[in-house]
Order: sequence, then structure tokens, then C-alpha cells
Amino acid sequence: MKIALIRRRFSATGGAELYLQRLLGALAGAGHAAHLFAESWDQAPAGVTLHPVAAGGGRAGRARRFAEAILEAVAAQSFDCVFSLERTLRQDVYRAGDGVHRVWLRRRRQFAPWWRRPFIGLGAFHRGMLKLEAQTFDPRRTGRIIVNSEMVRREILGHFPFPEDRIHLVRNGIDVARFQSGRRAETRARFGVRDDEFLLLFAGSGWERKGLRYVLDAVGLVEALVPPGKKFPVNDAAFRQQFPGLAQYGGLKLLVAGKGDPPRRAPAGAIFAGALPDMENAYAAADLLVFPPIYEPSANVVIEALAAGLPVVTSACNGASEMVREGLTGAVLPNPSDVDSLVKAVDHWAGRRQRVREDHALLSLERNVAETLAVLEQAAREKSCRQP
Repeated sequence: MKIALIRRRFSATGGAELYLQRLLGALAGAGHAAHLFAESWDQAPAGVTLHPVAAGGGRAGRARRFAEAILEAVAAQSFDCVFSLERTLRQDVYRAGDGVHRVWLRRRRQFAPWWRRPFIGLGAFHRGMLKLEAQTFDPRRTGRIIVNSEMVRREILGHFPFPEDRIHLVRNGIDVARFQSGRRAETRARFGVRDDEFLLLFAGSGWERKGLRYVLDAVGLVEALVPPGKKFPVNDAAFRQQFPGLAQYGGLKLLVAGKGDPPRRAPAGAIFAGALPDMENAYAAADLLVFPPIYEPSANVVIEALAAGLPVVTSACNGASEMVREGLTGAVLPNPSDVDSLVKAVDHWAGRRQRVREDHALLSLERNVAETLAVLEQAAREKSCRQP
């Protein structure tokens, strides 16, 4: 097959780009010719033909201009399959890795302060994105859709007239071996975390969407309930009754791994580490991943944590919550802003004192790439049948 792949910006370090790199390698290994259409790229993968696509101008109309430029650039050649990882105007397969924009806006309004809600989604950028999204999910423009969670599948079916039998669930995959290689003791020492302290991990940038404020509130709530003059381990009877799991430890710490400006007021136990290139070590160092987003199509951090044996507390607004086995590998909160429930989940897993096990084959990038390639091949066969 001769395949066109569309990604507006290609960075060698991004999660979607790692997936795309593996896919490109699989395509080459199967004898397919891969062509990457992008506005910019960094460390482009070997064995792929690059096609620069310019889409200048301001933020408001940039996605639209890129989509229109892509339409023209791809039409100049003949491809067996056009696979887009962006919202574009015509493709054989679209991977809805960013979810549904109108659902994201609704969630922002739901969880924003009351005075911000009327203004969310009013700008030209959002109006343009909603129009472009509707065109992308038009079954006359898109042959098949790949989703990474059942949540996103339901959102598409609930908002757009796209045939259900043309939507394929292909869950995200990661490099399992990498996330089993972390170094616990030296990473905890690096961030000043003692052996007797319970370490929470929050991973990711875009903190409003990913729910960091709720995690900070949860840690702050526990700290505030430590009786005056007391320190961990807390022997106070009321504290031990409320937090039997956490009371066993010598302290509670939170490691925040991701880009962002730390808030002016943060719990004493919060450590803002910035973006970490060695996330495998962060997962090894931590005792629990806490990740309660208000909207996340399917967060790779959940899959990475499970591969590392780290239990996960996340929200039902995260498509990757479908991979968490309640009570066995973690907990799923119906409401990400329910700080009391978050604290209870943290205390529960603090009392468990154990790593978790998941079927690594379900988490692997190889499985993800194989399933994606099967959809592309199906779309190419259908396209060839339609052509004279």
C-alpha cells in the first residue's frame, strides 16, 4: 500500500508520535510506502517520505487552513489509504485521539467557576474547531474512525450521524518493557521522599483538563486534618479512624510530573518536578497514580502506570478508566471534583501496600499497531473496490 499519514506537528517525544513512529516501522516492515504530511517535524522517522504543508496565520483559523492545505496536497497524488491523526476534511481513516471537542467544552463549563462558564467556547478558535469537527465526523468525508476508548465511541455516536459499524476501538499501547525498568530507591532519594512516606504521582501537562487542582485539594485536606503539633505517623485516634491507611506512614507526598506553573498556594507535601524524560522512574518511585481529569479520551499515563505495576485512581471522564479493574488495579471516580471520594480512594490504596498486575499483551504498542494496520488495510480494500 501507498499510505498518506497526516500529523500537523511531529515531535519525536510526543505520545501520538511514538505511536506513529511504531506504525511507520510496521508499515515499512510489511512492504508499504509511507508518506507523512506535516506542518513541522522534529527528528522525522527514517524510511518515510516527508511532505511539508504550510498553514500560517493566527491560532483561530490555523486548524482550518491546515485541513484545506492537506486536502490539496494529498489530492495531488494517488494513495491507497489516507490516515489522519488530525481533524481534516477528507480521509479514509481518522484516528479520534483528541476525542470530541464539543464534549470537552461542555466538561469545561461543568467544572469551571460559575463566572467563567458563559464565556467558554465563544472564541473564533472554538467556533472553527466545532465546524471542522462536524465535517471530519461526516460519513461522506471519512471512511472509518479509530477510537481509543468506548467513551469516545459513545460521544461520536451521540453527537454525529456516523455509522457505528465504521468505528473501530483500538486501545492505546505503550512500550511495556520501558515502564518496568524504573529505579525506585534512587528516584525517591532524588526528590527527597523517605522510604516511610506514601508517594502519590500526578503526571501530565494541561492541568485544568487533567484535574490537578482536585489532587492538590485532596492532599491539602489530609494535611489540614493532621492534629496541631502532630506529625506522621499520626497516633491521634480520630485521624487513624478516618485515615487508617495513611496513618501507617511517616508522611504523604505528591510528585507532580509535567509542565506548568506551580500555584502560589500548594500543599506542603507537593513536589513540582516539571516535565520528566524518565517517567519510568517516577512510576517506580510512586505508590499510587492519582489522575482525575475532567476530560481525557484515553490517557497513556494510566496504561504506563499499570505496566509499571502502579495502582491507579482516575475518573470516569477518562476513557482509559475502562482499563482499570475496580478494586484490583485501581479505582474509578464518577466525579473528578469529588475530593472526599478521592481522599478515601487514596487512603484505601495506602492500606493495600501492594503493586498490581495487568496483562502486558493488552497494554503493548505492538498490539495497538497491529490492530491499527488491520483497519488501514480494510479501508484500502474498500477504496480499491470503489475506484473504477
